[in-house]
Amino acid sequence: MGIYHRPCNLEDALWVLAGGGVTIAAGCTDLFAATDAPELAGPVLDITALDALRGVQATAEGWRIGAATPWAEIARAPLPGGFDMLRAAAREVGSVQIQNAATVAGNLCNASPAADGVPALLALEAEVELASVRGRRRVRLEDFLTGVRQTALAGDEMVLAVHVPRHGADGQSRFLKLGARRYMVISIAMVAVRVVLTQDRIDRAAIAVGACSPVARRLPAVEAALAGLPLARAAGAVDAAAIGAALDPITDMRAGAGYRGAAAGELVRRALREIAGGAS
Repeated sequence: MGIYHRPCNLEDALWVLAGGGVTIAAGCTDLFAATDAPELAGPVLDITALDALRGVQATAEGWRIGAATPWAEIARAPLPGGFDMLRAAAREVGSVQIQNAATVAGNLCNASPAADGVPALLALEAEVELASVRGRRRVRLEDFLTGVRQTALAGDEMVLAVHVPRHGADGQSRFLKLGARRYMVISIAMVAVRVVLTQDRIDRAAIAVGACSPVARRLPAVEAALAGLPLARAAGAVDAAAIGAALDPITDMRAGAGYRGAAAGELVRRALREIAGGAS
């Protein structure tokens, strides 16, 4: 292994990154699993000593989740109902031991189609804050994830935080995941559903599906079709065929495209039924 860096302030960390060829390490639950060699090549930047990258905080515009915040902390954070789907997803990230180590930014930067945190963050309308010695910028999560194992992160950038706007946390939400077994499973399909109600009718909806496409996707046409409907009738109004067409689902060793499309539609219906049951 090359030089090991563990800076205590962000400026030093960014200058290490600016040198190029650096591997960022935090929870390492994806990093080590994806490393074929007996050791990491090149310089390593350990960001676990950067306090600015940890914690869930309310801000003037919404909420900030530090890049190195472990999923276990997100699962128990006191957040409004719109975050229920993210807390549920946090409890599905591997085992309890993994949840105590794995970080929110690691889940995003790994860019797996089946990353558990992505659908909920999409439905929360999250943005990703990036930094380098050149400055800072924010990118919508749907623009940050560009393909399988691909992101918009430049070689000299690191993720600082995920930001959720105040309006993104409105309403009630659910996260549901389908896999070949109950625990420690890579998803066949998963959905995050959030609805904002006005007098028991859906004022607006946010629906995202993961593990069915190369990148998790929001479903704006399905969301628009639910607007104005009574919550009690919403599940019955979901068009599974429209969901399958919008996803253009993938086929792999876990399931075929047709099954994934149908499963995603059923999971959206179940999530809406669960929200309706909770609302009543």
